[in-house]
Amino acid sequence: MHVEEILRRHAAAVERRRPLEPLWQSCYEHTLPPLGSGPALFDATAADAAEQLAASLLAELTPPWSRWFGIAPARPLQDGPEARAAAEALEDVAVTLQGHFDRSNFAVEMHQAFLELVVAGTGVLLVEEAPLGEASAFRFAAVPLRGAVLEEGADGRLDTVYRQLALSAGQLRQRFPAAELPPDLARAAASDDPAPHPLLEAIWAERGGSRYAAILTTDPGRPLLLAEGRFAESPCIAFRWLKVPGELYGRGPVMKALPDIRTANKVVELVLKNASIAATGIWQAEDDGVLNPATVKLVPGAIIPKAPGSAGLTPLAAPGNFDVSQLVLQDLRGRIRGALLADRLGALQDSRMTATEVLERSAQTARLLGATYGRLQTELLTPLVTRCLGILRRRGEIPTVLLDGRAAALRYESPLARMQGRADAANTLLFLQAVGQLGGAAAGQVDAAAATRWLARTLGAPAEVLIPTQPNRE
Repeated sequence: MHVEEILRRHAAAVERRRPLEPLWQSCYEHTLPPLGSGPALFDATAADAAEQLAASLLAELTPPWSRWFGIAPARPLQDGPEARAAAEALEDVAVTLQGHFDRSNFAVEMHQAFLELVVAGTGVLLVEEAPLGEASAFRFAAVPLRGAVLEEGADGRLDTVYRQLALSAGQLRQRFPAAELPPDLARAAASDDPAPHPLLEAIWAERGGSRYAAILTTDPGRPLLLAEGRFAESPCIAFRWLKVPGELYGRGPVMKALPDIRTANKVVELVLKNASIAATGIWQAEDDGVLNPATVKLVPGAIIPKAPGSAGLTPLAAPGNFDVSQLVLQDLRGRIRGALLADRLGALQDSRMTATEVLERSAQTARLLGATYGRLQTELLTPLVTRCLGILRRRGEIPTVLLDGRAAALRYESPLARMQGRADAANTLLFLQAVGQLGGAAAGQVDAAAATRWLARTLGAPAEVLIPTQPNRE
């Protein structure tokens, strides 16, 4: 794309996003309000549940310092030295990749991206190659959604990302050392002028990779192309919680619970006002003047004048004293926690639950997150692993691995991914138990060694616990 086309598409994408900005702002104000500003919050149920959900997603999908993925041959190979060598080579690749994840800032930035996902429904993660000599080859950054404008490609993925930055002249020189800056910017960079300059970065998909362009827009009439290039894999990964047909950006659980969040915040505010009046009271004092209702203020500690001998302000007594605020508030908080899955992904509240109850709870959680987990696999996890493998391959740390489903396949081994595996293993064990009770010819139809290896793969057991198979010899 030319510079003019990039700017035109960016302006059109900004206009498509503009109607959503007030909704995002309201979601942030009620869950992640900016420090030192924003409306007063009286109920922290939504903020606590959103933080718990983001932490649970990190622990269930990409647990820090734990293997949440595996790389294995796409099809079971014949037993033999070559098959074992191929499997060990792919295992070494997975171990190398996990080591770089552990030494990077992945856990910190991924948690922030999950917070954006929970609150606004869409998250953006930037995956860059770290300079040589650092502990990890990866450098991650959670891109704020308010600073990113997205476009959807023909395959339904968010493959075009525009980032709006404000950098000083010195930062521009450091970020684009080969770029030819205008004379005024060159002088500002030499004098360390801190004045910011608007920069637009665009990444869009093309056949066989992604293209990149950085455009300086200080003068809208004369945009300046500072850099352009090509990526084998897109460094910007955009992913969504839930997508409605015909919409571009995702919808998060906070959006769904926003009416209840607003109502609960207002109910708590009114309860606190009522409590302050009940604690300090409203008093009356005799006054021989004329009462002006326009000057009466019903605030805690107020003194209302009344004429001598008169009854003053007399409240209208209700037929009963039935306070429903706590009932309404309890119901609202329950719906908020349910919408943000705090009662599903949080810690067990009843330590007396049996093993069957725990498994059923895990299965129900997997059903609730099935659609979201499938979308996150497609839009986040697979592009993330592919991008990181590409960086390590170009550095020469791993051989070429094609996750095409024919040579090698990516397998997810996170706690959430293993829930289905545990269900499959339970069904298989039930079958083996029934066959064992039949005995005789029925038991002879089961290959115990093959069943053991299948259970090991399904439950994610390490290969070291199994005896190496011997090649068949005729």
